[in-house]
Amino acid sequence: MTPGEDSGTRVLGLIGEHLDSIRAQLTDEQYQLLLTRLRALADTPPDDSRAVRRAFQAVRLCLLPLPFDHPVREAVDSVRLVATAPVSLPVVLRTRELLTRLTAGPASTPALPAAPPAPPDTAAIIAAVEHRLLRTPALSAAEVRGRYLGSAPPPELIRLADPDLGDRYPEFQFEPGGGAPYEVVLEVNRVLLADADPWGAADWWLSGNAWLGGGPPVALLGVRPDRELVGAAVALVEGD
Repeated sequence: MTPGEDSGTRVLGLIGEHLDSIRAQLTDEQYQLLLTRLRALADTPPDDSRAVRRAFQAVRLCLLPLPFDHPVREAVDSVRLVATAPVSLPVVLRTRELLTRLTAGPASTPALPAAPPAPPDTAAIIAAVEHRLLRTPALSAAEVRGRYLGSAPPPELIRLADPDLGDRYPEFQFEPGGGAPYEVVLEVNRVLLADADPWGAADWWLSGNAWLGGGPPVALLGVRPDRELVGAAVALVEGD
């Protein structure tokens, strides 16, 4: 890492350097989703550090399917993005530079198209990701309210909007046998800003995590110490 370069801008630089291999390692759906998330990050107001952190996290999640020994994946696994304006501005500017350079690249380079993809394509990509997350067992809004005697559940709980079934709360958040939410789940969800980005938080729990040995964090509830789960989430969104 060069002087003055934070880990977020380093990841973006490596994306530009290794775009050919990234394209080769990702499926068409995964690659198009990465491009969509990069555009969203480039369009994020640089002075909104919370929004930049959330948009960068979405880009980071798109890179997790890369092999563990890929240079970009290695950088992603160690990235720590500070949620402050001084970091937000370089991240957004580097993303805009990346998009500009790729768009203007030679025809042989798998560059970004000059114009965004048609809305149906983008919508289909996002819908596929959401559909995958909605397949996890979940409780209905009524079932969750019942556990709180009709009161509103904690905002830290992941709540996914199912177009057919309404709000759904992934069941892994709750202790077995109709119990309350795991305290560590609520703590991790706060770190991951689940109230603002429930899909990103759900994807973190259900996807492989190199910090935790490669498996999904959800499989480690009650198995690994709570502090390790919290630490893996903090490592994603906070700096040293």
